[in-house]
Amino acid sequence: MGNIIDANHHSSVNAMYLDILVIGAGAIGLSSALHLKRLNPEKSVMVVDMLGGPGQGNTAKCAGIFLNLATTELNFGLSDSTIDWFHHLQGDLGHNLGLTPYGYLYLLDKDRYEKVKKPIEEARSVGVDIKTYEKNEVERLLPDLATRFGEEETELMGLKPVEVGVLTEKCGSIDADGLTRSLEVEFLKLGGEVSYNTTAESLIVKPRNEIGIEGEPFVWQDIHITGAETSKGEIQAGTTVVAAGTWSERLLDPIGFDTLMRPKSRSIFVFKDPKLDRLRDTRGFSKVDLLPFTHIPEISVYLKVEPSEGSIWLGCADDFGRRYGLEDDPQPERGLYEDDIYHALMKYLPCFKDLRPLNSWTGQRAMNRLDKTPVIAPAPGMIYVGSATGYGVTKCDALGRTVAAAYAGEEEAELYGGRRIRVADIGIENRKKVKETFKV
Repeated sequence: MGNIIDANHHSSVNAMYLDILVIGAGAIGLSSALHLKRLNPEKSVMVVDMLGGPGQGNTAKCAGIFLNLATTELNFGLSDSTIDWFHHLQGDLGHNLGLTPYGYLYLLDKDRYEKVKKPIEEARSVGVDIKTYEKNEVERLLPDLATRFGEEETELMGLKPVEVGVLTEKCGSIDADGLTRSLEVEFLKLGGEVSYNTTAESLIVKPRNEIGIEGEPFVWQDIHITGAETSKGEIQAGTTVVAAGTWSERLLDPIGFDTLMRPKSRSIFVFKDPKLDRLRDTRGFSKVDLLPFTHIPEISVYLKVEPSEGSIWLGCADDFGRRYGLEDDPQPERGLYEDDIYHALMKYLPCFKDLRPLNSWTGQRAMNRLDKTPVIAPAPGMIYVGSATGYGVTKCDALGRTVAAAYAGEEEAELYGGRRIRVADIGIENRKKVKETFKV
């Protein structure tokens, strides 16, 4: 059994040597550590994180969903195999992940639906189960949804009524905290170690062949990463895995490593009111008899029923016009709901009339604008994993297995269930040229 270094213990770890150091205890970092230790039981593997426990960064602030919607075999494999792993963790290993498979519903106007008809067929061709609902079916299943406009104000706002519902079935809610704690437990069972309240401040860059002259490394020397300077001292490592999410840029920018990622904030607002009970308890889309995770792209809003609370989470999914930038403690933009989202939301879901959020928070996504596919990129002494564009949770297991394959120098990674992917396909130098086409 491995060890958790006391979160309040601040003794030095100076001069510690590890075979593998993993920076970041989110879903991706812990998945990577788990599979590295599983395949290399004789190696010392430690996870460090600046916060006080597993998954307390942006993993804790995510919407907590899993979905396998993709139009490329690569991204479908990453997501679909990870979802199967979640069911294994909960069903076979006994961890409570709060899995609630109620689907992912897009409510689309006519123009948006026409644009995604081809991507829907592409998604079906790689294995995604998708249903479509005509307007009359949507109205029957969602009586709280307003589908017939005509007000002058609505026309002035440029809003279009919902005409079609598109439901992806192998999707739903997951308790992100339960997930990261289960990964930590499985990692510790194998003999791994974790050190919380340990901030990785910089990566250590050294020449492969030191000559003992002040000023090394010089430009003519071959260099590699040999660990990290942390708030508890220097940790030396044979391989350093950088899985720090949006914070990875602070470690990698100074060494000139491009992550294909930029941080962007996303806010979530929590509602619980009797006016929303019928919407929350929507029946007919799944066996769960709860509202699916519902996205209304016309107003850049999504709704998620949180089963453990009986609440509805509302998120803002706007993109162009919202700035990039790393924030240590992002906060919801002042007036974002009351002065902005509310007025458009009311046109589609009048049941929100006069309701105000009980709680709110903001997290950050590591956005890859190039192709929306995650990155696993080895460098001398180091492996970077991230740039998941908001899909870190739903791809975490596949990414962890691919990190372990990259560490072993293997050309392919075997995902849960047996399917395989080329490691280089999600690298940088020889990256597979694929791009997700489902965009609403």
